[in-house]
Amino acid sequence: MEWLYNLFFEHSALQAVIILSLIISIGLGLGKIHLWGISLGVTFVFFTGILGGHLGFSIDPHMLTYAESFGLVLFVYALGLQVGPGFFSSFRRGGCQLNLLGSGVILLGTIMAVILTFFTPISLPDMVGILCGATTNTPALGAAQQTLKQLGEPTSGAALSCAVTYPLGVIGVILAIIAVKKFFVRPSDMEEHEHDDPNHTYIAAFQIHNPAVFNKSIQDIAHTAGYPKFVISRIWRNGTVSIPTSEKILEENDRLLVITTEKDVPALTILFGEQEERDWNQEDIDWNAIDSKLISKHIIVSRSEINGKKLGSLRLRNTYGINISRVLRSGVKLLATPNLVLQLGDRLTVVGEAAAINNVEKVLGNTVKTLRDPNLACIFIGIVLGLIIGSIPIAIPGISSPVKLGLAGGPIVMGILIGAYGPRIHIVTYTTRSASLMLRGIGLSLYLACLGLEAGAHFFETVMRPEGALWIGIGFLITFIPVVIMALIALRFCHLDFGSTCGMLCGSMANPMALNYANDIIANDNPSVSYATVYPLGMFMRVIIAQLILMLFL
Repeated sequence: MEWLYNLFFEHSALQAVIILSLIISIGLGLGKIHLWGISLGVTFVFFTGILGGHLGFSIDPHMLTYAESFGLVLFVYALGLQVGPGFFSSFRRGGCQLNLLGSGVILLGTIMAVILTFFTPISLPDMVGILCGATTNTPALGAAQQTLKQLGEPTSGAALSCAVTYPLGVIGVILAIIAVKKFFVRPSDMEEHEHDDPNHTYIAAFQIHNPAVFNKSIQDIAHTAGYPKFVISRIWRNGTVSIPTSEKILEENDRLLVITTEKDVPALTILFGEQEERDWNQEDIDWNAIDSKLISKHIIVSRSEINGKKLGSLRLRNTYGINISRVLRSGVKLLATPNLVLQLGDRLTVVGEAAAINNVEKVLGNTVKTLRDPNLACIFIGIVLGLIIGSIPIAIPGISSPVKLGLAGGPIVMGILIGAYGPRIHIVTYTTRSASLMLRGIGLSLYLACLGLEAGAHFFETVMRPEGALWIGIGFLITFIPVVIMALIALRFCHLDFGSTCGMLCGSMANPMALNYANDIIANDNPSVSYATVYPLGMFMRVIIAQLILMLFL
């Protein structure tokens, strides 16, 4: 049985793979268990690794460092690619307010952690670990560990304190939401407030009764100063339906089917003359039954030549006599304006005659099989560029040693940039949702397994010591107090509804488990919308702040 003992305990490449695979598989299995509707999910891999380290399992230190670093890089880069397309648009309009409130949660927790360092016996590296655990942010811990290595400081304390405070970090946000709802929420706060979302399309029908637009082309009207953007999908004249080109002349009593945003409908009603009462936004509308000549079909952009091109540059409307009414990208409906930059995977709603749509289909591709092949070259090139960025020393006045974004900061910045601007320079960034989740899952699981295995040897003895209880208490305060304070500011001073407030809080704390709880107690989807708006900036700030604290105060 010596071979079996060596298989699990003698350091080798085979042994490292076996131990990490066992930890990950057991942790993911335990992560499916729900207690009182709460599950730690993939975080159970972390605690399984801690238990493994406590029981005496270990792997070669060099292999541990490699697996941990590679897992972290893979996770944060895939995360950057995911949030990149919506990162900069999240600052527009209502998103600015939500991101400011989310930044308030992050800054309050950071200030508390720094101040408590001076009034408690806890060292700064340990306090940064507490901060990462209290905010359930393992990428921030990875960034902090990389900075500590650069400074020649031990990293085990930060990993231990993060592990000790992580469970209450998850539960603390949920407890804060419960407390806010019980003691501070009014009935009016539970009402759904409308979101000013520039990307949310709305379909309306108008009749032309305004003499100012009689005998004018659609192109001339579209360029009229002061009026919002819109797309005319169909036009009815004397009972006949057609697809209008930009040169189409509008006449009195023409009926128009227009795609715009809901907030712009009153302005377009003034422009055209009269809005029809029929609701064209119901999910069960059979668009092909509206008229006999035209059909509506979804076409997916799958030709790489189209990636990064503006919709107007293809001249599909005038060349083929069709109209693109809407564009669906990653579940978000976009207005099909001429300046919209197309990306692989975009789903276009095309209206026109069957023969014309078939021709457009050849131009755009519409081959789903092509999109199933992951663009691995782009992923690894992005990782290389991210690591190069992460290694660039940045001199900051007042700091003795230059700041580096490191293994966590560099790839997430590059992932965001490539995700946001890659298609504009014709870089294929499209990855199927399943492939993206797989990359993130493998990376995060590897990182958490290694982190837990490294911290496990001294975890339980730390928890049993007085400083362990102190860590837990301070971690809970860092979780609970900023969430409650910013919830009150959002509800009372910014007049957000409770659902949007919960989503903002969960996004700023990078806590999907708390988001699941918020979705369970709130009927609308406002929590998810706010979470998606705040999450990208919040994640980025956490990663950078963890490094800055150590650089400034260590």
